[in-house]
Amino acid sequence: MADRYSATVTWTGPAEDHRSGQYSRVHEWRFDGHTVVRASAGPTVPGSDPSAVDPEEALVASASACHMLWFLAIARKKGLTVIAYEDQADGEMGKDEAGKDYMAVVTLRPHVTFEGEADPALVVECHRLAHEDCYIANSLRAEMRVEPR
Repeated sequence: MADRYSATVTWTGPAEDHRSGQYSRVHEWRFDGHTVVRASAGPTVPGSDPSAVDPEEALVASASACHMLWFLAIARKKGLTVIAYEDQADGEMGKDEAGKDYMAVVTLRPHVTFEGEADPALVVECHRLAHEDCYIANSLRAEMRVEPR
């Protein structure tokens, strides 16, 4: 049986606000029955809350986290000890052939700190293998770029 993952997305609001189009875009994402994330549409959408996580940010974070988790596992197997990992990832929207918006490019910019010296070629190889194995990257049609810092 295939692994399955789930999330519950909940929104509520007054009927009149929805009818008029003046409804809040703020909602909740609930994971594993207990972890709650305050979410919203992107900051350019009326009724959104820029302090909440939007779906586009979540997609970028998912790709970054997946790459990081694979990198950590692969680096350990290759004999590298990681003591810190930070990725300043971003996503760029584009238009497809039909003029529909989509996430066109996701760029990961991981900065990894190792215990002791790490062979730069081995670090690049770990990023290449992590990218190949990352199931989020393999699920997206966006161009995935990995630019280690």
